[in-house]
Amino acid sequence: MKIDYQETTSDLATRIEIHNKYGGRDIDQWMLDLLKLQPGMRILDVGCGAGKQCFSYYKALQGQADITGGDINESLLVQARQENAHYENKVRFIELNFNQHFPLEDHSLDLVSCCFAIYYAENIPYTISEMHRLLKGEGRLFTTGPMPTNKELFYHIIREATGKAIPPMPGSSRFASEIQSAIKKQFTSAELYTFENPLTFTTVEPFIAYTRASLSEDRKLWSSFFESKDDFERIIQQITIVAQKHLDSEGKLVMTKVVGGILATR
Repeated sequence: MKIDYQETTSDLATRIEIHNKYGGRDIDQWMLDLLKLQPGMRILDVGCGAGKQCFSYYKALQGQADITGGDINESLLVQARQENAHYENKVRFIELNFNQHFPLEDHSLDLVSCCFAIYYAENIPYTISEMHRLLKGEGRLFTTGPMPTNKELFYHIIREATGKAIPPMPGSSRFASEIQSAIKKQFTSAELYTFENPLTFTTVEPFIAYTRASLSEDRKLWSSFFESKDDFERIIQQITIVAQKHLDSEGKLVMTKVVGGILATR
């Protein structure tokens, strides 16, 4: 399945900032609690973006690990390398396309992670086989993605405001089904864990900022919503009106992020 999508630096930063500011739980800590990282590990983060996960691992291990981040988005890699200066450039960042052969040696890693990215792969079994190839004998794969019940309020408000059906989202439609199944076929064991994080908004502005970042015109997943450039702002205004109505009725907007984490052993 070819998915024509690439995250922009500004959209990603906006959503991460809103998660951190309005969320009730820390997803990075949840991941670390599951992974139980050990000093000396060799780690690859696939689809690393601006390096958020790599730097989380680095801090948790106090630099006592060999950590590489790989991504195809050059603008995000530039941002990661700039941030890396704060970590004495100890994290390595490389160009990596998870639809192609990974430029790393067989059986060389203790952990491969892929957070909120694997569902954009064209050929899921192939991408997972590349991850499997890189791992040592009892190495582990950890990957995260949205579950089918993710952000129900978000989608409800958009449907009410536009009268349109939500287009299929690669994450929530593929993660707990196609991706989990493919991992189970290639790995000795695979467990699915669930993380829920309610984002609570007492004003409409941050909810709309999140919505704008999610629906912005360069996010081609939502292209069916917009017939012209003018449609984007018109639809944002419709969503704002409906969101404000829900806020006035309930006193707050609670959008719950529901994330799955698959932890597999080679």
